[in-house]
Amino acid sequence: MHLTHLECPRCGTEHDAHVPQNLCVCGSPLLARYDLAAVRRTVEPERFGLRPADLWRYRELLPVADPTYVTTLGEGWTPMLRAPAYGAEIGVDDLLVKDEGLTPTGSFKARGAAVGVSRARELGVRRIAMPTNGNAGAAWATYAARAGMGATIVMPLSAPTICRRECVAAGADLRLVDGLIGDAGRQVAGLVAASAGSIFDAGTLREPYRLEGKKTMGYEIVEQLGWQVPDVIIYPTGGGVGLIGIHKALGELRELGWVEDRLPRLVAVQSTGCAPIVRAFAAGEDRAQPWADAHTVAFGITVPAPLGDELILTALRATAGTAIAVDDAEILADLRDFAAREGLLLCPEGAACLTAARRLRAGGWIRAGERVVVLNTGSGLKYPETVDVSGVPLLPA
Repeated sequence: MHLTHLECPRCGTEHDAHVPQNLCVCGSPLLARYDLAAVRRTVEPERFGLRPADLWRYRELLPVADPTYVTTLGEGWTPMLRAPAYGAEIGVDDLLVKDEGLTPTGSFKARGAAVGVSRARELGVRRIAMPTNGNAGAAWATYAARAGMGATIVMPLSAPTICRRECVAAGADLRLVDGLIGDAGRQVAGLVAASAGSIFDAGTLREPYRLEGKKTMGYEIVEQLGWQVPDVIIYPTGGGVGLIGIHKALGELRELGWVEDRLPRLVAVQSTGCAPIVRAFAAGEDRAQPWADAHTVAFGITVPAPLGDELILTALRATAGTAIAVDDAEILADLRDFAAREGLLLCPEGAACLTAARRLRAGGWIRAGERVVVLNTGSGLKYPETVDVSGVPLLPA
């Protein structure tokens, strides 16, 4: 392992990576830092292809020192699928979809859970607690069970029912709140404070290693493209850990000399019903203000006040990217159109990225001939209500 320390991106303070850590004293999330010069001396990127097809192929750039603590269900190395029919329809001939729906637990959240749980286990954590919009809680409950750890998961009552069932099946202590993820977060904060150190807060960006699992999406995109970067990467953004992680991965790859200096333009996609990052980006602000009355069919991006707002906005501006809000009607229409043309049922968050690609191409922000990667962050099968079947005829027996 080449992990050296944790660093605060806001105030620059370094923290010990060998004990459990949450936020910096200044309130910012912490980022894991590695001895990249040592990695460059000992690793040839071409040799990753000789390793197992999971995210642990990048072990030198991950935070787990002792492989006996690795907790895995085979997560990572998801397919990158060409979408020629839909791409031709919207004018993006080189459109690719990275399908995270095939990860264990059915969403990209398994990446963060695998690495976060493995590192927590290595550092001696016995029980984690976290608020969730659904998929993250299901993933962390599942991986905690595999690691022999306890998990307390708090989610909004309106979260997808399947995620609730996944948590119960994994033996987690599941609690529901009649509110949004911020309300769930306040419940978790109270539980952690009252636990006298026996419960570790594993909420989004409140520990530094979930991000390390998510960044492997960036490594995979580049490796799957023959160690080339695409022109644009479009990502559905709630808490923003996936987008921040991809940006971190691209920066590490550039410092390693494994990709050229030019980075993909990153796009944060939100719903018109919850778009704090879009509003802050358009106003040129460094922080996002909480969004009132948040609601969208893309439940995973219903995050009114993301903790990582500074890091998201930094990633967008550093890559000459942008932020765009799309409405629910467009999301559902593009979800159905894409499934009919390409045979892949996306989650609504992934479909939101298609809507963004269509609109950005129509407006000229995406140029003709550019290679565009869209992230489908979960299986559409988790959201059966997005497809209306009420008009299907019933035949006589």
